[in-house]
Amino acid sequence: MFKKWTSAVLALAFLGLSTMPLQAAMVSTDEVISTQQAQMDREALATVLDRADVQEKLVAMGVTVGDVEQRIALMTDAEVAQLNQQIADLPAGADVVSILVLLFVIFVVTDVIGATDIFPFIRSVN
Repeated sequence: MFKKWTSAVLALAFLGLSTMPLQAAMVSTDEVISTQQAQMDREALATVLDRADVQEKLVAMGVTVGDVEQRIALMTDAEVAQLNQQIADLPAGADVVSILVLLFVIFVVTDVIGATDIFPFIRSVN
């Protein structure tokens, strides 16, 4: 009796599942990549918002971190990607090449005055 009852329930369940409308569509690689990129952009923005100095600047401008997080949550994937790109392109101090050139010039000058002996091709004035 138990086997018949179990078989009947399973048969009805399979019939019920087979009559449910199903929908499948092709997903392009670009769509998958853009979705993943948007998720990474949201995580990067969340990381930036977690920094204390960024939070202090937002509070100084009269904006709460919760408001910014809520606004980012409401943004579309394209808007998040655009904001993340703008943040990445904004200057955040001097660039690395300028710092390296400055350090090189400082070391050359200290070699010339005899304070250091870093570069063997520079002769000290002393």
